[in-house]
Amino acid sequence: MDALIPLDPVHGAVAAEIHRRCFAEPWDAAALADLLAMPGAFGFLAGGDDPVGFVLARIAADEAEILTIAVLPDARRTGQASRLLTTAASAAQSRGATVLFLEVEADNSPALALYEGQKFHNVGRRAHYYGQNRHAIVLSRNLAAD
Repeated sequence: MDALIPLDPVHGAVAAEIHRRCFAEPWDAAALADLLAMPGAFGFLAGGDDPVGFVLARIAADEAEILTIAVLPDARRTGQASRLLTTAASAAQSRGATVLFLEVEADNSPALALYEGQKFHNVGRRAHYYGQNRHAIVLSRNLAAD
Protein backbone atom coordinates (compact mmCIF):
# COMPACT_ATOMS: atom_id res chain seq x y z
CA MET A 1 0.00 0.00 0.00
CA ASP A 2 1.31 3.46 -0.87
CA ALA A 3 2.39 5.77 1.90
CA LEU A 4 0.04 8.57 2.85
CA ILE A 5 1.24 12.01 1.88
CA PRO A 6 0.42 15.28 3.63
CA LEU A 7 -2.57 17.01 2.09
CA ASP A 8 -1.66 20.47 0.89
CA PRO A 9 -3.74 23.36 -0.58
CA VAL A 10 -2.35 22.43 -4.03
CA HIS A 11 -4.28 19.14 -3.71
CA GLY A 12 -7.58 21.04 -3.63
CA ALA A 13 -8.72 19.88 -7.07
CA VAL A 14 -7.81 16.23 -6.43
CA ALA A 15 -9.51 16.25 -3.04
CA ALA A 16 -12.57 17.97 -4.52
CA GLU A 17 -12.90 15.27 -7.20
CA ILE A 18 -12.72 12.53 -4.55
CA HIS A 19 -15.26 14.41 -2.40
CA ARG A 20 -17.56 14.85 -5.42
CA ARG A 21 -17.53 11.11 -6.07
CA CYS A 22 -18.27 10.30 -2.42
CA PHE A 23 -20.87 12.83 -1.25
CA ALA A 24 -24.22 14.15 -2.50
CA GLU A 25 -23.22 17.67 -1.43
CA PRO A 26 -19.51 17.86 -2.24
CA TRP A 27 -17.08 20.60 -1.31
CA ASP A 28 -15.37 22.29 -4.23
CA ALA A 29 -11.62 22.79 -4.72
CA ALA A 30 -11.68 26.37 -3.46
CA ALA A 31 -13.49 25.41 -0.24
CA LEU A 32 -11.07 22.54 0.42
CA ALA A 33 -8.03 24.70 -0.33
CA ASP A 34 -9.39 27.41 2.00
CA LEU A 35 -9.91 24.86 4.78
CA LEU A 36 -6.40 23.49 4.32
CA ALA A 37 -4.96 27.00 4.52
CA MET A 38 -6.60 27.65 7.90
CA PRO A 39 -4.40 27.66 11.01
CA GLY A 40 -4.35 24.23 12.61
CA ALA A 41 -5.61 22.41 9.49
CA PHE A 42 -3.91 19.27 8.24
CA GLY A 43 -4.72 16.23 6.22
CA PHE A 44 -3.45 13.24 4.33
CA LEU A 45 -3.94 11.84 0.84
CA ALA A 46 -4.04 8.09 0.15
CA GLY A 47 -3.19 6.34 -3.07
CA GLY A 48 0.09 7.83 -4.22
CA ASP A 49 0.04 8.72 -7.92
CA ASP A 50 -3.58 7.58 -8.21
CA PRO A 51 -5.30 9.17 -5.16
CA VAL A 52 -8.18 7.17 -3.72
CA GLY A 53 -9.00 9.06 -0.53
CA PHE A 54 -8.16 11.79 1.92
CA VAL A 55 -8.80 13.04 5.41
CA LEU A 56 -8.97 16.69 6.41
CA ALA A 57 -8.78 17.74 10.06
CA ARG A 58 -8.05 20.74 12.21
CA ILE A 59 -6.81 21.31 15.71
CA ALA A 60 -7.49 24.09 18.19
CA ALA A 61 -5.91 23.99 21.64
CA ASP A 62 -6.20 20.37 22.81
CA GLU A 63 -9.14 19.38 20.58
CA ALA A 64 -9.05 18.11 17.02
CA GLU A 65 -11.86 17.50 14.57
CA ILE A 66 -12.12 15.42 11.42
CA LEU A 67 -13.72 17.83 8.96
CA THR A 68 -14.15 15.21 6.26
CA ILE A 69 -12.88 11.84 5.22
CA ALA A 70 -13.55 10.31 1.82
CA VAL A 71 -12.48 7.11 0.07
CA LEU A 72 -13.55 6.38 -3.49
CA PRO A 73 -16.19 3.64 -3.74
CA ASP A 74 -13.88 1.25 -5.62
CA ALA A 75 -11.21 1.60 -2.90
CA ARG A 76 -13.48 1.05 0.08
CA ARG A 77 -12.98 -1.96 2.33
CA THR A 78 -9.25 -1.97 1.55
CA GLY A 79 -8.10 -0.36 4.79
CA GLN A 80 -7.62 3.12 3.36
CA ALA A 81 -10.13 4.82 5.69
CA SER A 82 -8.59 3.13 8.73
CA ARG A 83 -5.12 4.24 7.64
CA LEU A 84 -6.32 7.79 7.11
CA LEU A 85 -8.04 7.92 10.50
CA THR A 86 -5.11 6.36 12.35
CA THR A 87 -2.68 8.79 10.74
CA ALA A 88 -4.91 11.79 11.43
CA ALA A 89 -5.35 10.75 15.07
CA SER A 90 -1.59 10.32 15.48
CA ALA A 91 -0.92 13.69 13.84
CA ALA A 92 -3.50 15.39 16.07
CA GLN A 93 -1.99 13.80 19.16
CA SER A 94 1.53 14.87 18.15
CA ARG A 95 0.19 18.43 17.80
CA GLY A 96 -1.14 18.37 21.36
CA ALA A 97 -4.73 17.19 20.94
CA THR A 98 -6.16 14.97 23.66
CA VAL A 99 -9.52 14.37 21.99
CA LEU A 100 -10.64 13.92 18.38
CA PHE A 101 -14.22 14.63 17.25
CA LEU A 102 -16.22 13.96 14.10
CA GLU A 103 -19.80 13.91 12.88
CA VAL A 104 -21.32 11.11 10.84
CA GLU A 105 -24.76 10.72 9.34
CA ALA A 106 -26.85 8.65 11.75
CA ASP A 107 -27.83 6.04 9.15
CA ASN A 108 -24.32 5.52 7.73
CA SER A 109 -23.78 2.06 9.20
CA PRO A 110 -20.48 1.28 7.43
CA ALA A 111 -18.93 4.53 8.67
CA LEU A 112 -20.28 4.02 12.19
CA ALA A 113 -18.71 0.55 12.27
CA LEU A 114 -15.39 1.95 11.05
CA TYR A 115 -15.37 4.65 13.72
CA GLU A 116 -16.32 2.22 16.48
CA GLY A 117 -13.37 0.07 15.43
CA GLN A 118 -11.18 3.17 15.66
CA LYS A 119 -12.12 3.78 19.34
CA PHE A 120 -14.70 6.51 18.72
CA HIS A 121 -17.65 6.79 21.10
CA ASN A 122 -21.05 8.46 20.72
CA VAL A 123 -21.14 11.77 22.62
CA GLY A 124 -24.12 13.51 21.03
CA ARG A 125 -26.54 14.05 18.21
CA ARG A 126 -27.24 16.99 15.91
CA ALA A 127 -30.75 17.00 14.52
CA HIS A 128 -31.09 17.87 10.82
CA TYR A 129 -27.33 18.52 10.59
CA TYR A 130 -27.15 17.16 7.04
CA GLY A 131 -30.59 18.44 6.02
CA GLN A 132 -34.22 17.68 6.78
CA ASN A 133 -34.44 14.39 8.69
CA ARG A 134 -30.71 13.71 8.13
CA HIS A 135 -29.23 13.67 11.61
CA ALA A 136 -25.60 13.53 12.72
CA ILE A 137 -24.07 11.47 15.46
CA VAL A 138 -21.19 13.23 17.20
CA LEU A 139 -18.34 10.90 18.05
CA SER A 140 -15.14 11.41 20.01
CA ARG A 141 -11.94 9.51 20.59
CA ASN A 142 -9.79 9.99 23.68
CA LEU A 143 -6.29 10.46 22.25
CA ALA A 144 -4.77 10.76 25.72
CA ALA A 145 -5.61 7.08 26.27
CA ASP A 146 -3.83 5.96 23.07
